[in-house]
Amino acid sequence: MDPIIKIQGMKVIYNLGKSNEARALNGADVEVYPMEYIIFFGPSGCGKSTMLYSILGVLPPTFGEVFIKGENPYSFSPKRLVEFQQNTVGIIYQAFYLIPSLTVLDNVALPPIFAGVSSEKREKKAMGLLERFGVKEQANKVPTALSGGQMQRVAVARSLVNDPEILLADEPVGNLDSISAKKVMDTLEEINEKDRKTVILVTHDSKYLSYAHRVYYMKDGQVQRVVVNPEKKQIKKTEKGKTLVTEIETLARMYPYLSPEELKVKSIINYITRDISFEQLEKMEKLVQLMIEGRVSEEKFLSLLSEPFSQGGVGLHPSKAKTMTERIHQILEESRDVRRYRREVGKEAEDSREKEFIGRLRMHLLDRYEGEITPDQLENLEKTIKSRISGSIRKKEFQAILDMAVKDGGVGFKRKTAENLTLYLEKLLVQGI
Repeated sequence: MDPIIKIQGMKVIYNLGKSNEARALNGADVEVYPMEYIIFFGPSGCGKSTMLYSILGVLPPTFGEVFIKGENPYSFSPKRLVEFQQNTVGIIYQAFYLIPSLTVLDNVALPPIFAGVSSEKREKKAMGLLERFGVKEQANKVPTALSGGQMQRVAVARSLVNDPEILLADEPVGNLDSISAKKVMDTLEEINEKDRKTVILVTHDSKYLSYAHRVYYMKDGQVQRVVVNPEKKQIKKTEKGKTLVTEIETLARMYPYLSPEELKVKSIINYITRDISFEQLEKMEKLVQLMIEGRVSEEKFLSLLSEPFSQGGVGLHPSKAKTMTERIHQILEESRDVRRYRREVGKEAEDSREKEFIGRLRMHLLDRYEGEITPDQLENLEKTIKSRISGSIRKKEFQAILDMAVKDGGVGFKRKTAENLTLYLEKLLVQGI
């Protein structure tokens, strides 16, 4: 089966080439199959709504191509594009966009007017949809007399009145209470399963991800990953005819805003702490929080880690509890230098004080380095630490400079060393801000 929607390398750039150029989408690839329920998920500004409106045919890509049923709607004549938007795609908006001067029935019956459908057929179809979605009794009322949930169900009816193959939904429950939101979400699921419509939903709320066959996780105008819902029978098949579900998919549900790299780190952590249950990990997180806030001493923290789980502790072996306590204590202690440095910078500290703080942070990092270091490496490292702590460079830039040759202004560490030292400094930064 071929995709009903195929997007290749799509970029949407506003003010191209100007100083205020903004990239809403930055090279997205998407495939949606007939009768799939797809969710574009991510934080505000990630490009998910831009993707939706490009599929609708109202926002042409700056680069790349959009194919709907094998054709590019942006190659259509104006008349054919209107027909495409009338018959192939329907859309539900977060703000409803019902016309306040028309009755509910007239709002739903409005789109077929432009297709030349007779008044009798329009009203019959509209009334049938209102009855199906439980708002038939509101047919002769104006939209302002309805609740938010009722207005959105009217909007769903309007989106289906022309019987489109694809239904788009842009944050359709963003303005609704939880009960009304569930009714609308269940309605969209019914439309997908019973009407066999292709449904594409945009949301930033992770609790709705279970409705989809597949979820496109988006960030900064790009698709970060595509996660399959193992609880749904998949329409898109792998080469072997079945979907491979890994731990990453499970972790993605627990931590929906983490990047694939961060999820892989969590997967590794789960492996090296595989003898620690989720219940123990939850207790550990709470104890670490108390330690960060200074509400529990190091001695008490160690005691609670090694106390039996049944007695309120975490239940770790004493040697493991001691190692973990020492590591956490070290991070918290060394992160105080970050905090002090940033405080001093705000007061325009003397050069000697600044040099002292940078020197201590440099020692914290080099204590994790087993090799020798030259004076030039030392000087470049301190400059780089200062730039990172002051915020003038980012994590990736810091790591790149550590990995760069000394003659080019770098520190000359091997890549793995650069990664490890960067990771440790970031831990200090997190706790020191």
